[in-house]
Amino acid sequence: MTSVAQPPSNTADVEIVHVPVSDPRVGPLLRELGHEYSTRYGKDAHGEIARYPDEEFTPPHGGLLLLLLEHGEPVAGGAFRRHDANTAELKRIWTHSAHRRRGLARRVVAELEREAAARGYRRIHLTTGPRQPEARGLYLATGYTPLFDTEADPETVGPLPFEKHLPAGTRAARTGEAAAL
Repeated sequence: MTSVAQPPSNTADVEIVHVPVSDPRVGPLLRELGHEYSTRYGKDAHGEIARYPDEEFTPPHGGLLLLLLEHGEPVAGGAFRRHDANTAELKRIWTHSAHRRRGLARRVVAELEREAAARGYRRIHLTTGPRQPEARGLYLATGYTPLFDTEADPETVGPLPFEKHLPAGTRAARTGEAAAL
C-alpha cells in the first residue's frame, strides 16, 4: 500500500517564508513543476522555468514565497515579477503533488497578491497553459478575469491570460508591512 502525505489540519498550519530562487528548498519544487509541464506538453519545460533571471523574482519588483509544513518541508510556492509599472505577473505557482487539493495554491495566490499590493502594484496578470485545467479553475475561483473566450477549446487559444485588479485599499493597509518585506 502506498502512503500519502497527510494534509496539514488546515492551511493556517503552514509557515510562509519569502526566499530567493537560489534557496535550496525551491529547487525540488521547480524540478517537479518542470517535470509536470514536460509530461503535459510533451517537451522539456525546464528551459521555460529558467527563462527569467532569478533577479526578476526579488525585491523590490518581485518576490518568491514558499509554504512550509511545521517541520520545514516546502509544500507549495509561487512568485511574481514586474510586468509593468502597475502590474505584477504571477509565475511558478505550484503545489507539491503529494499535497494538492488542500487549498494551498489559493493561499499562495492570496499571499502573492498581498505582497504585490504592498509593493504598489494595482493589477495582477498571469497566463497558464491550455493543458492545466486545475490552474484555470483556481484562477477563475479566486476572482481572476479571463482575457480569452472561456467557451473556446483551450488548445486553440494557447496560453490562457488572466487579470485581476487589486483593491485600492490594499496598499494603504499594508504600507507598514511593505517596509518589512
